[in-house]
Amino acid sequence: MRVVTIIPTYNEIESLQQTITRLRSSVPESDILVIDDNSPDGTGELAATLAASDSRIHTIHRQGKEGLGAAYLAGFRWAEDAGYDVMVEMDADGSHQPEQLPQLLEAVEAGVDLAIGSRWVPGGRVVNWPLPRKLLSRAGCMYSKLVLRTSVRDMTGGFRAFRRQTLAMLDLSAVESVGYCFQVDLAWKVSQLGLRITEVPITFVEREYGNSKMSGRIIVESMLRITQWGLVTHGKLLRRLLRGPDRRVKR
Repeated sequence: MRVVTIIPTYNEIESLQQTITRLRSSVPESDILVIDDNSPDGTGELAATLAASDSRIHTIHRQGKEGLGAAYLAGFRWAEDAGYDVMVEMDADGSHQPEQLPQLLEAVEAGVDLAIGSRWVPGGRVVNWPLPRKLLSRAGCMYSKLVLRTSVRDMTGGFRAFRRQTLAMLDLSAVESVGYCFQVDLAWKVSQLGLRITEVPITFVEREYGNSKMSGRIIVESMLRITQWGLVTHGKLLRRLLRGPDRRVKR
């Protein structure tokens, strides 16, 4: 399988090189695509320097901060054009451990359509998070799971491996979410298609450097959007139930 790991960045100059070094060591067969949103701290320049010294590292430099989802969509289009078989999502800050990526790739190679590195399945865990943040994350994932009627436990998890065919079956042009809700959106869409999803337990480690991009506004915005999707889904189900069974006579 031709694998590319897509790493969106915005002000990750302190973490990016270490993350890439660990990734090249753990999965040397994976190419790397760094997508930088014009980071003012010089992350884009660092990515370009690393790419100049390693032919397996590639970069996309965007004009401004356009959001996580928009970065991944740009990366998926680039990877599809380049003919990769597997597209990996991974954070630049070290919270997703590159050493655990082989487990996700093994799952895809075994036949699943989407492998999610999960914090909230048996064997998964989070390191260096305070209890309130753990509770908030678990509650958000549980809410998404129930409202969207899916079996995925870690809907917001951002450590993922997609088959190229999986992404080709999604209408990515219709994906409206560009922020952190993007992860929920894609997992839900894959689930709706009845494709094979597996959750691989991972150890998520809180970043050592830089600042989290998460905020209260982002959380509220994501919950409102998920609620909207859920209402649409349940509304369609309710209308089908009210109509009753299809009694049309087949000829």
